[in-house]
Amino acid sequence: MWDEAAPGAPRAVLVHGTMSWGTECFAAQRPLAGRFRLEVIDRRGFGDSPDIERSDYAVDAEDLGQLLGREAHLVGHSYGAAAVMLAASAHPAAVRSLTLIEPSPLRTAAGHPTVAAALERIRASFGDLDPELTPEDYLRHSTEPYGLPMPEPTPRLLRAVRSAMRERPVWDARLPLGPLAGATMPKTVINGTWDTAHPDHREFTGTALMACGEYLAGAIGARHVRVSGAGHAPHQDRPDEVNAVLARLWQS
Repeated sequence: MWDEAAPGAPRAVLVHGTMSWGTECFAAQRPLAGRFRLEVIDRRGFGDSPDIERSDYAVDAEDLGQLLGREAHLVGHSYGAAAVMLAASAHPAAVRSLTLIEPSPLRTAAGHPTVAAALERIRASFGDLDPELTPEDYLRHSTEPYGLPMPEPTPRLLRAVRSAMRERPVWDARLPLGPLAGATMPKTVINGTWDTAHPDHREFTGTALMACGEYLAGAIGARHVRVSGAGHAPHQDRPDEVNAVLARLWQS
């Protein structure tokens, strides 16, 4: 809970993606706690939440339904975007606004040829991994082939990777968009432009994530924001710009 705002300030629930946890994913959003009450969760199996046999965006959505209470703004990054989409679909009256940052349920936008091609690449690369693969090997497999630096394999990060290895794949999530399209809460989709990303990373997933974000924004009636100089984590790469988008949305 990050809450330095006046009593009665609007609540915002922030949901992290995979191989991460709440305070790591949204550290750059903490300055917003001066005006809003930020509830930064750890999904099951990540951060300080207990272990789970298999992480699942549908289970996360049920957890969010209980956390929403009477009303809150919802933000989801990457894998977390699937959970907040399902939660908002099930509890539209409790969601003051919905923000999806680099949403990753690619199969929902599989009618787009760029997304369809990326789905095939991702399934081939991650769909049939060696069951003896260690979390450190999986972390390396997820970074170095795409031009990303191998992060320091701290115990906390390796636990997040271990949970990610057992996750229900978000890229194969086919989510119903009708309930969100009919919901009246303000909706925003934020994508990086991936112009500064390594070419291999941009080619493997970046172009597909941008296409998925554009497709979802059009399908649910959301504003689509493109953040230049940012990749898959625009809220980390360009926090001032993204925080300004969030603050305007939450104040409106």
